[in-house]
Amino acid sequence: MAVDEGKEAAVFHFDRIYLKDASFESPRCPQVFSEPDYDPQIDVQLRISNQMLDQERGVFEVVLKVTVTATTSGQTAFLIEVQQAGMFTITGLSPQQRERALEAACPNALFPFVREHVNHLVTHGGFPSLLLQPVNFDTMYEQKLASGNNGSTSEGVAH
Repeated sequence: MAVDEGKEAAVFHFDRIYLKDASFESPRCPQVFSEPDYDPQIDVQLRISNQMLDQERGVFEVVLKVTVTATTSGQTAFLIEVQQAGMFTITGLSPQQRERALEAACPNALFPFVREHVNHLVTHGGFPSLLLQPVNFDTMYEQKLASGNNGSTSEGVAH
């Protein structure tokens, strides 16, 4: 099949992946370590944002912000915030396809890095390993469309 001469080939390219921000707080250290039945409730919040960096070249920055709060005995054991970002070149897609790439495909690419940073911060803070479970960003995007939300995607995830 011949390629349409007037149609630009679709491009989805990772230009750069980087840690934009990370923080770890454990307001009850070292007392939290002496709790006999340490079994925290884990709350994970995700937020996806993006911005156009270079319209001519189709370069976007996508930021996946993850906030993890562990509570035990009704108090915060630790709080982690990670902003994992990437620069992506996305061209030759329809506006709907580009939006799906920014809201689902890019976060899917960033999430393994977030998972690694969160686990690193938790274990270096003296707590047991925390492995974030996979997130279905495609489903989150579909839910966003169904709800009519045109802002950045924000979602809580149970762990």
